[in-house]
Amino acid sequence: MTTRHRLRSLLTLVMINGLIPIRTQPLFLLSLIASPLSFLFFIFIISKGALLAFGVTGGMILTMLSVGTGLQSDLTHYRHDLKFQDIVVASPVEAPVYVAGMALSELVYSLPGLAVFVIIFLLDGLGTPTSAAVLTGVVLLVWAFACALGFTLATWFEDVRETFLFSPLISLGLTVLPPVYYPLSYLPGWAQTAAKFSPTTYAAQLVQGAVGLVSISWETAAVDWVILIGFTVALLVIAAVKARWQEP
Repeated sequence: MTTRHRLRSLLTLVMINGLIPIRTQPLFLLSLIASPLSFLFFIFIISKGALLAFGVTGGMILTMLSVGTGLQSDLTHYRHDLKFQDIVVASPVEAPVYVAGMALSELVYSLPGLAVFVIIFLLDGLGTPTSAAVLTGVVLLVWAFACALGFTLATWFEDVRETFLFSPLISLGLTVLPPVYYPLSYLPGWAQTAAKFSPTTYAAQLVQGAVGLVSISWETAAVDWVILIGFTVALLVIAAVKARWQEP
């Protein structure tokens, strides 16, 4: 494929799985932000607004993780129900182009929901050049590893209903139990150790530190970036090596 054809394929996938659903099924946008906003609502009520900023930053991370679980369901549906992946395999479109196009389509689809949290983020006075740069980097890394995980799982599922089993477990393990919506210091010692096995712990700590919600040193921030980037690269490598592009 030429570069021009690759770009056209990317834009076509973004249109099919991102822009058209926004226009034809706008209620799906509400379902995308329902969980993050519900967490934000309860945090606001229980803390009387004291932990609102934690809820906003956590909501952004959860929204990006929802991109990965959404990609997991969509790819499984396209692969088994519509046999769309078989068509792509038989076409000149390479696997990286297909995955990148689908991942970008999920990102585009999530932008309206993410915009809601960005507006609250700015209205709450958390927006600075530093926090914006850190937030952008963290959100992109979470999007990348969530999509890599979603794609890898989707190529092994035999039925779209299997995604309904794993999606809640992924959300529980990456956003509910880890300190995404609250400071790591709120957890007891053993739970803090357990939370460090989740990459979202480091993502949340970076954003919370950038907006001044928690105090972290430059050394801690550097370690957080290394771990988050390393985890993302590892999942991308696993996706490239272990994901099944063609049916056995």
